[in-house]
Amino acid sequence: MQCERLRLFFALDCPSGLASAISHWRDGLHLPGRPVATDNLHLTLAFLGSQPLTRLAELRQVAASLHLPGFVLHLDRLQQRRNGLLYLAPSQPPEALLTLADSLQQALRELGIALDERAFHAHLTLMRRCPRRPAAAAPSFTWTVDHFCLFASQQASQGINYHRLQQWPLLPQAHAAESDAS
Repeated sequence: MQCERLRLFFALDCPSGLASAISHWRDGLHLPGRPVATDNLHLTLAFLGSQPLTRLAELRQVAASLHLPGFVLHLDRLQQRRNGLLYLAPSQPPEALLTLADSLQQALRELGIALDERAFHAHLTLMRRCPRRPAAAAPSFTWTVDHFCLFASQQASQGINYHRLQQWPLLPQAHAAESDAS
């Protein structure tokens, strides 16, 4: 009997109103390529790849064990990779974001989960197979991040869908500042 598996990743899910605004802005650039569906906009913290369902409980325990502060994320750079990936990124990634990604990845490695060895690069993918980046685009999107999620990626007839399996809160920023002062 083969164990059921899911393609999993931890991420920050883009709030729906902001995701709509980002998609509207992106669509206004009139670029060729394959846009990411509005409902799929997110910022990946750790990609786990294919994992057996039997690992879900320990993945949830790892996430629940993190007690880190929330933060404000400002996406103000439009960038492109050579493979045609067009994305938004913060010019100054918040330290709390870097700590969250690092803490999560370290805990996952301790579980024996093989992760990409490249350094974490905060980005929100807008399009794939985009041959060019507009020079005059000046993005400015901000959201207060107060939780992170575990997602499953599933292939559907219309493309890939991301399903949020669970979310975990981050500490309120005021509470985090009080903890730092102690």
